[in-house]
Amino acid sequence: MYVRTLTLRDFRSWDQVDLELSPGRTVFLGANGNGKTNLVEAVGYLSTLGSHRVSSDTPLIRLGAQRSRIGATVVNAGRELRVDMELNQGSANRAQINRSPVRRTREILGILQTVLFAPEDLALVRGDPSERRRFLDELCTARLPRLAGVRSDYDRVLRQRSALLKTAGRQARSRSGQAAELSTLDVWDGHLATHGAELLAQRLRLVHDLYPHLEQSYRSIAPESRTASIRYRSGYLPPEYLDPARDPQPEDVEVLEAIIVSELAQARPKELERGVCLVGPHRDDLELMLGSAPAKGFASHGESWSFALALRLSAFELLRGMGTDPILMLDDVFAELDRRRRTALAAVAATAEQVLITAAVPEDVPAELEATPLRVETTGEADERTSHIADQVSPTTS
Repeated sequence: MYVRTLTLRDFRSWDQVDLELSPGRTVFLGANGNGKTNLVEAVGYLSTLGSHRVSSDTPLIRLGAQRSRIGATVVNAGRELRVDMELNQGSANRAQINRSPVRRTREILGILQTVLFAPEDLALVRGDPSERRRFLDELCTARLPRLAGVRSDYDRVLRQRSALLKTAGRQARSRSGQAAELSTLDVWDGHLATHGAELLAQRLRLVHDLYPHLEQSYRSIAPESRTASIRYRSGYLPPEYLDPARDPQPEDVEVLEAIIVSELAQARPKELERGVCLVGPHRDDLELMLGSAPAKGFASHGESWSFALALRLSAFELLRGMGTDPILMLDDVFAELDRRRRTALAAVAATAEQVLITAAVPEDVPAELEATPLRVETTGEADERTSHIADQVSPTTS
């Protein structure tokens, strides 16, 4: 799989760009703030419908513009598909496949698969559980695009149920009208369990499938370090379901749904008291272990980088195992890595069908990758600076 053309209009610092790309390795060179990361961010958005840098779409729309457009021609096994996204200020985003509108933007998921490694990935190891849940869910959706609908339904039910808990809790304290609210809450419990069980089953299957890749990837990066492992973490699941060596079964969804319903019933008094939903995959975590110690809080800076890199390389190998190479994107990371980690990352990049790299100077990119360099520059001043692609430069030019 590779992107043959990338088109941007009013995206971040880009007024417009029409970029022709090829299989192999391309490096976008430029000083910080020139807009090179915006290019891989745009490709990543078409793959995940989200940015790896911000949680909302507003910063992606160029200052002063009402909308932003991202488009790409994707080649997969000789077949071309055109995918376009329009991000709008104050209204719903819109998407097209081969220039034809689709009802829901999530219908484009699966056309373009990417794996991005960026400095922000340190948060996978050192950050909050939400960072690791996002990693799991984006990878689950890459493997099974219809899961985007399940995630959307779960989030909607969670918001509704949380609002109802707050209302019912207030009424309980005032002793008025609580019975009707609790009856409605029973209905939302069922919805939460239905969608939550399907999401949970896919997460558990992913951890099971990712586990051997993670151990091998980490060993190749840091052979002198302790063994790396992952384990799903949940306060309401039986221990046997949390064992990554356990092979998930088709009937797990029904069993998990029953577990969630039971746990919701037991947690209801506390939920009403606190006004929040205390049971469900929105409260789970991916536990990262080095030997017998959790990586968070115990891993050194180098070990944290190694674990983050191993997670991304494992995701790449897992998706590659489905029959198509995802596009590997490396955002300003070679300068952060020591020689061994650079070599391990370069070895994987050398085998990928397409690799998009950002770097400040050519010396940051291992010479063995033989990447085609494109210079990214900006013109203008302050908030009106505009990015553009300069002509190609020699790999040895600073």
